Amino acid sequence: MPIADDLPTLFAYNRWADSTLLDVVRRLSVEDYTREPAPGWSSVRATVVHAADALNIWASRLAGQAPAARRAEADAPTFADAERLLKAGHDAFDRILAATTADQFAASWSYRDFQGVTHQLPLWAVFRHVVNHATYHRGQVASKLKRLGVEPPSSDLIVWARQEG
Repeated sequence: MPIADDLPTLFAYNRWADSTLLDVVRRLSVEDYTREPAPGWSSVRATVVHAADALNIWASRLAGQAPAARRAEADAPTFADAERLLKAGHDAFDRILAATTADQFAASWSYRDFQGVTHQLPLWAVFRHVVNHATYHRGQVASKLKRLGVEPPSSDLIVWARQEG
């Protein structure tokens, strides 16, 4: 089922939602950004770095590269590092989206995961997965912010759509 018509809109929303969340995360102290908000929970930093890294991993795969490993939290130690990583991923997807045709979205695409296993799926599914993955992790960060006593922003698609008019 090829669905490519709304992907630019979906990625515009994704960028906005990430930015909205980062506006709140930016105000955390370094201590709150890097500590576990509850025993056994990873830090806000770990989740933001993971989400940003995943965006870049998928962009690399779509560009024909095979990333060897995920970044560690320590690879983006500051908020500014994580923010740059996230921006690089969003910028890469903007370029990829602009260069991908409807026929390409409908076609089968394959990639290798970190274990060397090859997977094949429709290309459009990768793009939808990327946004879904980001939404999942924004929810995790929102929960962590609440644990830290910080009110998370509303980053729902409907909020963005109302703002966009």
